[in-house]
Amino acid sequence: MLDFQRALKNDRLLRALTGLNLKAFEQLKADFAQVLAEAEVPRRSPQPRQRATGAGRKPRLATVEAKLFFILFYFKVYPTFDLAGLLFDLDRSQANRWMHRLQPLVEQTLGKKLALPKRQLTSLEEFVEAFPAVERVMLDGTERPIQRAKDYEQQKTDYSGKKKRHTRSHLGAVAPDRRILVLSQAYPGKAHDKGILNTEGWAEWIPDEVKIQGDSGFQGLQNEYVNVEIPHKKPKGGELTAEQKAENRVLAQERVVVEHAFGGLKRYGIAAQVYRNRKENFDDRSMLTAAGLWNFYLMAA
Repeated sequence: MLDFQRALKNDRLLRALTGLNLKAFEQLKADFAQVLAEAEVPRRSPQPRQRATGAGRKPRLATVEAKLFFILFYFKVYPTFDLAGLLFDLDRSQANRWMHRLQPLVEQTLGKKLALPKRQLTSLEEFVEAFPAVERVMLDGTERPIQRAKDYEQQKTDYSGKKKRHTRSHLGAVAPDRRILVLSQAYPGKAHDKGILNTEGWAEWIPDEVKIQGDSGFQGLQNEYVNVEIPHKKPKGGELTAEQKAENRVLAQERVVVEHAFGGLKRYGIAAQVYRNRKENFDDRSMLTAAGLWNFYLMAA
């Protein structure tokens, strides 16, 4: 069995296995313990309980630390359930059940910590209340590879011409401090960043005083809103002026933060490796949880 107690005494090892350092792990553990204590224990049998709570064989993941380490390890390393079972002395089916039981609790804990990105914006007041100090947001999309579907029509929907593979796409709004402020629902790989933004409607609810910066994939957005900056596009058969090139360089230097944010998100293997889980909608929930863990890491630093 994996000796996670050793990792809890080594900051570098803990970051490698969970994505959090000792300070962040301890901060998360306190609220996770409360959420875990209040959660209803799932029962596999519909029959009335015969024994008192706590009777019977004790679980392998017996402590709060063990449970939190297990779910964070799963998100960071993204092992198969066979490997997770081997490392934690569980059957693969037990590893599966533990993961799906603990993931919503971690998500709930991150929500209490105000680390989860918002999923949508519905008013100017909502943006100002949630992000009062934010003066600039960067929009960009991120894609996560998935297994190719058996259905040919689904294959075409999932195929990303940009990545040359089958993916799921998310649109994110990132702050200068690298926090992921808003994360869209999962879209098929075929979806375009500007198309996702039009569907989500975020730009309408970002105040004019807040600058919106995007890449060339958001071409046309600058004609719809006054607070938008995107790179100058080279005219057909012409060249950009020296001033336009300089402005593009400055914009790229400012927007690099969004790449750092998505790089932090993809420190978690579940957000970077080929997605394997089969539970409906879990691809979306797992990306939200991974984004929340990245935000929490920044907050605890």
